[in-house]
Amino acid sequence: MDKIIGLGNALVDVLATLKDDTILHEMGLPKGSMQLIDSAKLQQINEHFDQMETHLATGGSAGNTILGLSCLGAGTGFIGKVGKDSYGRFFHENLQKNGIEDNLLLSDLPSGVASTFISKDGERTFGTFLGAAATLKAEDLLPDMFKDYTYLFIEGYLVQDHELILRAITLAKEAGLQICLDMASYNTVADDLEFFSILVNKYVDIVFANEEEAKAFTGEEPQVALDIIGKQCSVAIVKVGSKGSYIRKGTEKIEVEAIPVEKVLDTTGAGDYFAAGFLYGLTCGYSLEKCAKIGSILSGNVIQVIGTTMPAERWDEIKLNISEILAE
Repeated sequence: MDKIIGLGNALVDVLATLKDDTILHEMGLPKGSMQLIDSAKLQQINEHFDQMETHLATGGSAGNTILGLSCLGAGTGFIGKVGKDSYGRFFHENLQKNGIEDNLLLSDLPSGVASTFISKDGERTFGTFLGAAATLKAEDLLPDMFKDYTYLFIEGYLVQDHELILRAITLAKEAGLQICLDMASYNTVADDLEFFSILVNKYVDIVFANEEEAKAFTGEEPQVALDIIGKQCSVAIVKVGSKGSYIRKGTEKIEVEAIPVEKVLDTTGAGDYFAAGFLYGLTCGYSLEKCAKIGSILSGNVIQVIGTTMPAERWDEIKLNISEILAE
């Protein structure tokens, strides 16, 4: 089976479910967005969190995808940077526990934290303090990190460091890897549109975007956006929430429905887990349709739990559902 290595912000998610969205307005966090925050804003948020019930999980977009892949039994690795603190140890131990090859580097700064606000409708909003995660630099990346892998999965949140992304892609391409990019967030795409365009046109083989990110990239609605992106890379995926996903490879176009979900608890990681399921299918050599269906199973399950860590019995059920799809 092919192996996948992820490159991303090594973050610990601190999740809180909101009674209403008042705190989002108070903190200046647009609902559904990811905003970078400084230590002062983090302190403000922590004061609110001290009065609320919170849940801890490893996070970061690429980290979530790699975790999902490892839980399905794929060969995985992760490159990131953490602090020499309890959050850093928590992240490191979670990689080890899940059999993910560890390429974690250490920083003297505190580990990155994603303060995650879950609204009543399941929508999530992030106030992200990058801390140590942001100190991952191009010179930290070594050729050996990419050996024995087939795919490199990059989260779009890293695009603010152009040198880091380009170094990772260069080393990965030299090692024969295919490049997968998740566009991460509509505001991230809008803020660095020219560089995203260069990446997709020149380097990236597989692009994951939700409908807001696809619109930020192309200015178009999902189906037209899919065609535009699909002409620039090998495989384009546009996720449309409860309506499912659209996939294009060359002239082949596929539409796959989302799995029915009675109650959405938290949409954190939905796109990351879709990517995990889709890429798992690719590593196994399945058709694009089966890849997308596996992605739908994973994303449909993770939105029924708080955070991105699912219990073993749910993974057993997921694997059973995947077996049923493969038998079709």
